[in-house]
Amino acid sequence: MGRVGSVRTRSEPRKRPTANIRTYQSAINFLNSVTDYEKMTRVGYNTTNFNLSRMTRFLAALGNPHKKLRSVHIAGTKGKGSTAAMLAAMLGNAGLSVGLYTSPHLVDLRERIQINGEMIPEAEMTKLLAKIAPVVTRMSRDEPTFFEIMTAIGFMYFVDSKVDIAIIETGLGGRLDSTNVLKPEVCGITCISYDHVAQLGHSLEKIAEEKAGIFKAGVPAISAPQPREVRKVLTAMAEKVNAPLRFTGKEIEFSYRFESSRVAGPQTRVSLTAGNSRYEHLAVPMPGDHQAINCGLALSLMSVLKERGFEIDDQLAIQGLAKTHLPGRMEIIHENPRIMVDGAHNAASIEALMRAIGQNVSYDSMIVIFGCRTDKDVSGMLGHIRLGADKMIFTTTGSPRSTDPTELASEYMERTGKMAQVAMDLEEALDIAERAVTREDLICITGSFYLAGLAKQLIVRRYPHPRSQPMHASRPILVQAM
Repeated sequence: MGRVGSVRTRSEPRKRPTANIRTYQSAINFLNSVTDYEKMTRVGYNTTNFNLSRMTRFLAALGNPHKKLRSVHIAGTKGKGSTAAMLAAMLGNAGLSVGLYTSPHLVDLRERIQINGEMIPEAEMTKLLAKIAPVVTRMSRDEPTFFEIMTAIGFMYFVDSKVDIAIIETGLGGRLDSTNVLKPEVCGITCISYDHVAQLGHSLEKIAEEKAGIFKAGVPAISAPQPREVRKVLTAMAEKVNAPLRFTGKEIEFSYRFESSRVAGPQTRVSLTAGNSRYEHLAVPMPGDHQAINCGLALSLMSVLKERGFEIDDQLAIQGLAKTHLPGRMEIIHENPRIMVDGAHNAASIEALMRAIGQNVSYDSMIVIFGCRTDKDVSGMLGHIRLGADKMIFTTTGSPRSTDPTELASEYMERTGKMAQVAMDLEEALDIAERAVTREDLICITGSFYLAGLAKQLIVRRYPHPRSQPMHASRPILVQAM
């Protein structure tokens, strides 16, 4: 299959840049030549496209780096990146060397592979891809994909750097995901909702089964609160493989509350008791009830690591929590006009975003610039976004998988009776928004991580000195978001 939405089969020959990798650009050229499902219009979810036996053979040829790592494995529909970032920030501040593997990236591919907040250097990427490329070439009959290669790079880099712990986020699903070769210290399951239904299933139960595929015999698992039908499936799957499973808000005592004061501004606080760990009234570093739930899961995962022998100073860890930085989540990328980007890309995430903005952001009017992929629950996303948007501008994400903005606008106007505008690219959408916005208004760009990343790149070109910062729940938006 091709990288840009073509429908060539994996067995067809491809033109390949030389595997003689000596520069970072030649490394990127090589990566760009392999199958990349993230950029394809239609992807079959099967053991041909998503193949753990292929990943196992690939890693074996590279010395099985995954078997040399102590890790945390995180799956779920929404909140994986936030949970992983909070856990990494806590562990890093407590003195551990922490690898972090997430996807997708916003601007720079190297965002996916980090150690203690620093992206993998270009020289390291080049060196590792030079080692990997000959193996990929030898496997031409069943060639590793872009995501499998990136996963291998992450594993190898973390091993070479001798990290104490690697926090690994799944890409798609769990059961067949390339990362599911790990035997981690603990598994985490974030909130499960509808997304990638064409691949994972059209019911929450089916989606939960795929996510629970990361459970391993004897490996403790922690889940965020889940709908009853999801909880039932996760419990059955855990019992089937003999993985001890606990839920925050059930077996793990967990609560959160939203508050606002003139000094601290709007914020959410969490309390949690897990094993010998007890945390009371901690400020969640990012706004929104959904981030409180993610924070509870991150704290629970940390408590398991402590039980499994990691020396973690709670005070230092909590100080690290406050330093969590996660681009593309309610991130203010420009202040005049105020422009926020968020990578929310399914109905549940859009609902959480609209609620979080309503609780934490002061504005007169909100203009939403929206674009999404064709495989998304468009009706569900539009249904939630209409509750917060005062003005809608639909655009393309710039990807072959982008939904036609004219179709989005038509459905939105039919559903809501409200007017909407269409822009054929993000720059035109920003032009329209800026003509309508006042100083006290907010422009929110959402619907896709790809769109959020494009926005960050565009703002750098559009304004001489853009200021980018995540919105912290403990900081009022007035004094200062994908």
